[in-house]
Amino acid sequence: MSIRINYKNTVLKNRQNNLILFTNEKFNTKSLNRYISNSENSYISDLLKSNNLEKNLFVFELSSKKTIVLISVKKNLKNYEIENLGAELYGRINYGNNKEYFINTDSINTSNDNFICHLLHGLKLKSYEFNKYKSKKEKRLITLSVFGNKNNPSIKNRLKFNALEEGTFYTRDLVSEPGNVLHPDEYARRLKLLKNNGLKVNIYDVNKLKKLGMNALLGVGQGSIRGSYLVTIEWNGAKNNSKPLAFVGKGVCFDTGGYSLKPAKFMEDMTYDMAGSATVVGLMKNLALRKAKINAVGVVGLVENMVSGNAQRPGDIVKSYSGKTIEILNTDAEGRLVLADALTFTERKFKPKFIIDLATLTGAIIVSLGSEYAGLFSNNDKLSKQLLAAGEKVNEKLWRMPLHQNFDKLINSKNADMQNINYVGGAGSTTAAQFLQRFILDKTPWAHLDIAGMAFSKYGGALNSGGATGYGVRLLNQLIEDNYE
Repeated sequence: MSIRINYKNTVLKNRQNNLILFTNEKFNTKSLNRYISNSENSYISDLLKSNNLEKNLFVFELSSKKTIVLISVKKNLKNYEIENLGAELYGRINYGNNKEYFINTDSINTSNDNFICHLLHGLKLKSYEFNKYKSKKEKRLITLSVFGNKNNPSIKNRLKFNALEEGTFYTRDLVSEPGNVLHPDEYARRLKLLKNNGLKVNIYDVNKLKKLGMNALLGVGQGSIRGSYLVTIEWNGAKNNSKPLAFVGKGVCFDTGGYSLKPAKFMEDMTYDMAGSATVVGLMKNLALRKAKINAVGVVGLVENMVSGNAQRPGDIVKSYSGKTIEILNTDAEGRLVLADALTFTERKFKPKFIIDLATLTGAIIVSLGSEYAGLFSNNDKLSKQLLAAGEKVNEKLWRMPLHQNFDKLINSKNADMQNINYVGGAGSTTAAQFLQRFILDKTPWAHLDIAGMAFSKYGGALNSGGATGYGVRLLNQLIEDNYE
């Protein structure tokens, strides 16, 4: 099903069928007489008396041709709670034969100027579906016509939310693609098209990466018949030459584990092992679409971790872009190798204000935090607090995890500068973060977000119906809006 939204900055003069109206948290309907008839209001009031008013939303089917949706607007609702209301609204209108609803914003009593934007944002995010490969597609279209002189959002605000939705949907699209379609070659080709949005895109292929000495990244991809790439995506929206904000993503398009082979039941989900990179890409697209007044760069490493006669072996030693050597004890600890080269390259080339990397890096973070929080590791308290606050605002939550020199010792190697797994076991997410921190060479503020439990949901969440979540796009956009624009 698809959603079309029309905005009309006029009063809804006629009493339309299929109205969406708003009331206070006590479901007081007296003020609704101007929008519905007395008999309809009386009927709704009687039904409400026999219902549990702890609900947020009621649907009244007054006839075969007329439906009233009544939404309770409680005091001091947080933005993400309004978005959850929108998602609930989608669930209630996504059935039956009704194809058009009229939203009356004049019935809203709220001080939140962006109430309707957040409501429809939640509705649209919930409506996403990836049906590209289904032979039969539902062609149903629902039109929402937004009327009212009060609480009707400005064009500027609508465009801002539209950009955020497009960025999030692009991330979800990328994560949802199967590995036989979105391999590194195709991924790089798609990123090149972002130039159409005003982004500067540079693609470093295998030959360029060899010249740069990115052997950690190249080692992961050497077993695949596909290429390996590092792609930089730049947005220059500030009027000055201020340092960019940098976002780095792990783009392992498919992960067999290499010779440290994954069990079959864990391998089937490994098409989404590039979700960190997809979040970076979706964020950059969003920034370009809404013409954000900042300078930003996204850097993604694109590889495929396969088994072949040319694949990396346990025990191999590679020299990273930083000059540090790494002993590969487990070829399934591959994402950190991709990020290692990408982090140092980003710091050296762009000298950013901060670096935030995102990766579906460890199963251990799912053991720790499940699918409620992403793990946050950082060398900077200020950046950590900003990220935590942004996560609370959009309900894409983070939990800060420890970094400590005693964990760092666990990845020392007898044969190289370090090894890619710790030698005693345990603390898998933390030692992975300690590994990444070794490639931040100039004390740049840095944060690592382990999103393994958040990037994909088999059961769905408040704002998604299952599958790719797009986690991180809204979080990082909020971080930027609150602190850097």
